[in-house]
Amino acid sequence: MSIGTVGVIGAGQMGAGVAQVAAQSGVKVLLNDISEEYVARGRETVARNLDRMIQRGRFKVEERDNIMRRIDTTASLEDLRETDFVIEAVVENEDAKIALFQKLDKVCPEHVIFASNTSSISITRMGARTSRADRFIGMHFMNPVPAMRLVEIIRGLATSQETYEATRTLAERLGKNTMTAEDFPGFIVNRILLPMINEGIYTLYEGVGGVTDIDTAMKLGTNQPMGPLELADLIGLDTCLAIMEVMHRVFGDDKYRPCPLLKKYVDAGYLGRKVGRGFYTYDAQGNATPPAAHGR
Repeated sequence: MSIGTVGVIGAGQMGAGVAQVAAQSGVKVLLNDISEEYVARGRETVARNLDRMIQRGRFKVEERDNIMRRIDTTASLEDLRETDFVIEAVVENEDAKIALFQKLDKVCPEHVIFASNTSSISITRMGARTSRADRFIGMHFMNPVPAMRLVEIIRGLATSQETYEATRTLAERLGKNTMTAEDFPGFIVNRILLPMINEGIYTLYEGVGGVTDIDTAMKLGTNQPMGPLELADLIGLDTCLAIMEVMHRVFGDDKYRPCPLLKKYVDAGYLGRKVGRGFYTYDAQGNATPPAAHGR
C-alpha cells in the first residue's frame, strides 16, 4: 500500500523522535497529543534536535526547514482520518492504549494501519479490541529514535501479511533495520534488557555498589555504551517499571519482580531524564550529575 501521511500520537520523547525520522525521510507527519501545548513542545523537541545536527555539520538550515514543514500538529484525533498509517507512542498502559485505539477505530478509514510502539503489551489483545485486528501491528522503536537503527516488528495473531509488509517497508523507508519478534511480553529486546536493568537496580538497593560504580562496571566490564542505571533514566523509570510489571504478571516468574527501589523512585516522581531526576540529576541541557559516592 502507498503511505502518504503518517500519524504519530504522543508528542513526548518517543513520539517526537518518530516524527523526526519520518519527516527526515520525506514522509509527511501529523503529530498529535492531548493539547496544543504538548504538540508544540514535541515540535520544538524536533527543531532542537535538528539544530544540534546543523551545529555538527550534518544538516543545512534549508534541509531543517524542509523537514519541519513536513510536520503538522493537531490536538484533535479527528484529524487523524487524513492519515494512511498511525503510530501510537503514548504512556505504557494497556487500558489507555486500548481506549485510544478504540477512538481511532471510529475516526480512521478502514484501510488505515494501526501500529503500537508498546514495549511489552500484547499486540494480539489490543488488536482484538478494535475492528481491524488484521491491520494492527507492533512497531517498537528504540530510544533515542533518531540515533537507534532498530525497529522491532511484532505481529499479532490476526495481523495480515499485507500489514506486516507495509510496516516493514515503512520502517526501512525511515532508515531503520527491522527484525520480527513473537507476541510475548517484552518481545526480544526488553525481555533481555529490562531484567538486566532491574538487576542493576537491585545491586544498588542491596548496597553492592553505588550508582556510578554499577554503571562504570558494566560499561568497562561488558563494553556497553551506557550503564544500566543511566539507561533506565533515559528510558524512563516509570516505563521500566511498567514493562517489568507486565512480564511479572504474565509469566508469574519472580525473576521479573520489579526491584522495590524502582517502585520507590517512581512513587517519588523520580522518573529519569524527562523530569530532571532519576538515579542521576539532569540540568536543562540534559547533563547528568551523579549522586554522592555509594548514594541512592
